[in-house]
Amino acid sequence: MATITTRDGTEIYYKDWGKGQPILFSHGWPLDADMWDSQMLFLAAKGYRCIAFDRRGFGRSSQPWEGHDYDTFADDIAQLIEALALTEVTLVGFSMGGGDVTRYIARHGSARVSRLVLISAVTPLFIKTADHEKGTEPAVFDSIRAGLVADRPQFLADFSPVFYGTNHGTKVSQGIFDQTLQIALLASIKGTIDCVTAFSETDFRPDMAKIDVPTLVIHGDDDQVVPIDATGRLAAAMIKGAQLKVYPGAPHATCITHKDQVNADLLAFLQG
Repeated sequence: MATITTRDGTEIYYKDWGKGQPILFSHGWPLDADMWDSQMLFLAAKGYRCIAFDRRGFGRSSQPWEGHDYDTFADDIAQLIEALALTEVTLVGFSMGGGDVTRYIARHGSARVSRLVLISAVTPLFIKTADHEKGTEPAVFDSIRAGLVADRPQFLADFSPVFYGTNHGTKVSQGIFDQTLQIALLASIKGTIDCVTAFSETDFRPDMAKIDVPTLVIHGDDDQVVPIDATGRLAAAMIKGAQLKVYPGAPHATCITHKDQVNADLLAFLQG
């Protein structure tokens, strides 16, 4: 397997398909790089170099006890970009992955970055606070952590209908449900729990002003996991010059449920 070893000794797995202008994909919770297969297959065939990694604690990467925070995630991305000598890279982040590509730019700058794409992302702030009233109630995240501790496999199986929107009529196969659970259970339970705190409580609002590359924000307006009004719409408004594409009726997992539309929008953005 292709891996890099970070400065704290964590092995980060990545896959690297195709040749051409590089695109680096950061996955959502509780998944791994395989969630991007439809996008990577499509874009690699169009002449792009597509790279996706498993976040520390997930998939085929190491399972450290600590380090499940966005500064560390951003530093892992920086070390991967450096190891692969990537320049003019487009960063694409889904859900919690939108946070680490955003934090990468805020923390490491955009000298190696040409574009940014945020899909169903948790940015700029997920949780409800006194100055972010549209956010999700903290009790929701307490319940997620408790569910993972009590019975992680069943909790994650019950999460999929909301994630994919099948409880609102979206159609996905049983195979997708099975693969999602299989991928999720490869992860460290410690990392899975710690990331709930990271993606819910990290405030990316100061990071928004540091984004200085063309940015595309994609979000479904029936996202039951990361509601658009508290995240996607606000992120697009805060990032200078950002383009917002709202998918009517789309759930959280647009990269699967609306993969053809996502692929076409990514290609158009890359070529623009």
